[in-house]
Amino acid sequence: MGPAPDLVGADHPAHDATGPAPGPAPGLAPAGRGSGLAHEEAERAVEQALALVGGSSRRPSLRWEAPGEGPDGGPGSDPGDLTAALPQDAAPADRTGSRVRSSAPPSPPPPSLAWDRARAAAARAGRAGPPATIRLPLDRALGHVLAEALGALTDLPSFDTSAMDGWAVAGPGPWAFGAGAGLLAGRGPATALPDGAAVRIATGARVPPDTTAVIRSEHAHADEAKGLLHARRPVVAGQDIRPRGQECRSGEQLVPAGTVVTPAVLGLAAAAGYDALPAVPRPRVGILVLGDELLAAGLPHDGLIRDALGPMLGPWLRALGAEVSGPRRLGDDAEALREALTESDADLIVTTGGTAAGPVDHVHPVLAALGAELLVDGAAVRPGHPMLLARLPAPGQSRGTPDGPYLVGLPGNPLAAVSGLLTLAEPLLAGLAGRPEQDAYRALVHAEVHGHPHDTRLVPVVHRAGRAGGRDHVAPLRYNGPAMLRGIAAADGLAVVPPGGVRSGTEVEILDLPWAPATPWTEGCFT
Repeated sequence: MGPAPDLVGADHPAHDATGPAPGPAPGLAPAGRGSGLAHEEAERAVEQALALVGGSSRRPSLRWEAPGEGPDGGPGSDPGDLTAALPQDAAPADRTGSRVRSSAPPSPPPPSLAWDRARAAAARAGRAGPPATIRLPLDRALGHVLAEALGALTDLPSFDTSAMDGWAVAGPGPWAFGAGAGLLAGRGPATALPDGAAVRIATGARVPPDTTAVIRSEHAHADEAKGLLHARRPVVAGQDIRPRGQECRSGEQLVPAGTVVTPAVLGLAAAAGYDALPAVPRPRVGILVLGDELLAAGLPHDGLIRDALGPMLGPWLRALGAEVSGPRRLGDDAEALREALTESDADLIVTTGGTAAGPVDHVHPVLAALGAELLVDGAAVRPGHPMLLARLPAPGQSRGTPDGPYLVGLPGNPLAAVSGLLTLAEPLLAGLAGRPEQDAYRALVHAEVHGHPHDTRLVPVVHRAGRAGGRDHVAPLRYNGPAMLRGIAAADGLAVVPPGGVRSGTEVEILDLPWAPATPWTEGCFT
């Protein structure tokens, strides 16, 4: 049996909240001893980025985190949170190893939206305008959302049909029958059946006018010598006949607008006479991966790390109903980012990294230079609080409220990016795709889950059936630090943990993931 997901319990605190704070990463200067050259280079990088995207020499204030909190929303003691290990007089490190000092006292970050308000803002943005409508042939409509209600184009069935193989009979028995194969499905209308007569009939065949009932083959005895049919059971008028319009009448609504086209919906549409369906086009999503430190292949080395988000985001966004292009890797290049945003023909652009206020975090200044409107600038959620949602101007638009593509800026840490994906991208895409809003549901959590003092936490969980008559519940998983994916890889949902945490046996809101759990589970290394 394979290893089990690692669940958080009283005996197993979460990985992102235990253990001694690590020292500075190799290659980072100790606090207070950063080289003057590195400092000057970092200063120039800020000035160049601002001049490139905004034409201004005004420096932005550096965004500082509260003591003990990581830049992507995790506690300061997280193994991947290097700033937590620095003395209080140390400036945060950028991704190149340089340290940036501000000559003025650090400015506090702007207040973040509460998590539920950030998610609601994304949902409203997705439903800001009426969705477009396209017509798709049945073989291309799977997974799309119906733009209009689907009404029956004909009665179903469109004529009286036999529900069973057997005999069509008229009047009381016994019934006389003749030789031959009888009535088969797909043949033209039959002549009326006189009283006292019977004829063989196949399932789906058109029932002759004046038929009293259909007798199943196993419920009848045919005396071939006398040409008479006898019923083995009492015959009820109308038995085993599917009357015209039994399922629906022409014009009756079959499924409402907003329905996701499943294989069953395709079958129903075909039966009702449709060759094509009115659908909402899938939102087009482009992925831009930012960061000079990211490798597309091979093992991490020399301060470089593998890009985990590029391979993950495309399939995830497709599972949410998007048509995805990319990922496109840009590095930490403000001009490349500006060009990519202005040239994109996507409905939604998803960026990874660069949403904070460091010297190579270019998303905010580029958006400002392009005249974008920030709809969400940070959310009070851990991990992932530096997420953002913006709307860019349409091509050629020079004034007024931007009405071009949306942009969701995800933090660079993997689980923090997942948090941003579910907080902003998922409800936005649901609106753009015409999907109905899903009601939140709650489940019991089987262990205490620690919370952030002020912010919501999103914690990977896995659903478990109740044992010995107990209620179904969710089990919180370990390895839930902002830079970790081990917990989410074993999860099938995220628990929405309010500030302060929850006790075992408390109901919490659950965000579903668009797949079944991938890891066989027993109590073990994830518990």
